[in-house]
Amino acid sequence: MTRIDTNRPESVLPTPSHTVGPFYGYALPFNGGEDIAPVGHPDTVAVHGYVTDGEGQPLPDALVEVWGPDPDGNLPQVDGSMRRDPASGGFPGRNGVEFTGWGRVQTDANGHWYVRTLRPGARGGNAPYLSVCVFARGLLVHLFTRIYLPGDDAVLAADPLLASLPETRRDTLVARAESGGTYRFDIRLQGEGETVFLEFR
Repeated sequence: MTRIDTNRPESVLPTPSHTVGPFYGYALPFNGGEDIAPVGHPDTVAVHGYVTDGEGQPLPDALVEVWGPDPDGNLPQVDGSMRRDPASGGFPGRNGVEFTGWGRVQTDANGHWYVRTLRPGARGGNAPYLSVCVFARGLLVHLFTRIYLPGDDAVLAADPLLASLPETRRDTLVARAESGGTYRFDIRLQGEGETVFLEFR
């Protein structure tokens, strides 16, 4: 029988809880995870970007979760919008009607992600924002951040979180407007231009 000296970390085999993934490809991504907005809703916006590491390399297997209120600033209180196929038992996607405010998307081979959601309304004295959670290789704990959409500069300047940050760091939380109701928001996990991440206690 071989004895393992547990006083020496190099002699202890890692357990699954010590192993850094990614393990996100099974069961977590789902059809329609990026389609948060109801079909044809006039307040629909698209937000997209890239998840990159400290060297600026894309992460092709990260997961990005997005939550947001409706355009009036109300948090959705509806049941889930997923449909189950009665024949196969699978999930073909969302029903295109309810707005749950939540979505999850996996980055593609180039580290790109996108969601279609409703433009968030302001709530609780904050400028309108989307909450984001990032899961990626090398992260023992997922990361939280926010996406503020550009618009009224005075409202953004008055936001408590944005106001507490230096201007160069503040810019990492504000998406860039593109054409047709589309916004670009890149997530840099570390290094120059690192996205501001939040800690909840």
